[in-house]
Amino acid sequence: MKIVVLLSRVPYPLEKGDKLRAFNQLKELSKRHEIYLFALNEGALHPQAKSILSPFCKQIYILKLCKATIFFNLIKSLFQKIPFQCSYFFNKKHYKFINQEIDKIAPDVIYTQLIRTTEYVRHRKEKKILDYQDVFSKGMFRLMEKAPFYKAWIYRLEYRRLLRYEGDVFKDFDYKTIITQVDRALIHHPKAEQIVVVPNGVDTQYFEPQKVEKIYDIIFTGNMSYTPNVFACEYLVKEILPELLKYEPNIKIVLCGVNPSPRVCALKSKNVEITGWVNDIRSYYAQSKIFVAPMELGTGLQNKLLEAMAMQLPCITSPLASKPINAVHNSEIIVCNSVLGYVDAIIHLLHQPDFYNLVANNAYQFVKQNYNWTETTKILENLILETKNTF
Repeated sequence: MKIVVLLSRVPYPLEKGDKLRAFNQLKELSKRHEIYLFALNEGALHPQAKSILSPFCKQIYILKLCKATIFFNLIKSLFQKIPFQCSYFFNKKHYKFINQEIDKIAPDVIYTQLIRTTEYVRHRKEKKILDYQDVFSKGMFRLMEKAPFYKAWIYRLEYRRLLRYEGDVFKDFDYKTIITQVDRALIHHPKAEQIVVVPNGVDTQYFEPQKVEKIYDIIFTGNMSYTPNVFACEYLVKEILPELLKYEPNIKIVLCGVNPSPRVCALKSKNVEITGWVNDIRSYYAQSKIFVAPMELGTGLQNKLLEAMAMQLPCITSPLASKPINAVHNSEIIVCNSVLGYVDAIIHLLHQPDFYNLVANNAYQFVKQNYNWTETTKILENLILETKNTF
């Protein structure tokens, strides 16, 4: 089948969750289908992006987003009802081009990722699938709750728009997908149960255990300019670390990921290393003893946890991040909801090798059995095939 895939970002390099999901789905779908990829792009294109993506695509269209247009759209959207998330990624010139090319391609189905891209194709008559992936409205609500008063109003405005928009676009797509059941329950639509859960996966042949010397006691990874990750880093270093130092004065933490914000960079100390972009994140996983992800913001499934579990690291995280994964507490993952809870769990893992090995091994087996890109993408592919049989 001919599949048009529309993304809000070029799915390479794989430093963000939406890129990782898109890349692996493209890789799997391309084995049996023709993929026509339309990807919006802001900033410099990675020099290897096209060459790495081309084996999976019949045609690749990279559409540059202009900063001036983005600014104009955001100002204009203050007086409209469309979410800023959608205005940011919309471009009239690209809208015309995308639709002209889709007319030429005559696809069997259009697959769009995130509500950021829906304005480009929501009106089209072809069979369409929307991957909500995350629930932006809930993520915005959590940001609103944490924000200072002078920022809270804009988050509140965007939250209300997103909440309405997520329900409005439901009717425009034949099928809808999302990463977890937890997120599906947060979509405000009377037929939200129709949204199909398509979990993320992890490449367990790429992320696999390595026997190397352990340099770091604790690792946290992610896009270090992404607000939920920034909050998690600050919680780890400002709240957990001071209590931990009372028992483990030489403990070493590494915060590993692209684009560390000034707030993250400010956390650097003799106990805390900030890496920025690394060529192979697996080496940092392998050199670390425990993965700690104290996530209190954001939605969806945390790929970073799956990667760490696949590399046989015991993982400690929050109820927010653990719930979508559905692993067993104190067996496959450790769940904490207080500073002292995190401290106790870290110390217990560091000094109880039997318990450490139990959690590490169980986590590894859990991921291998439940989060496989080939199997999860089959769920999406079945929906694509189903569109062929509906009229």
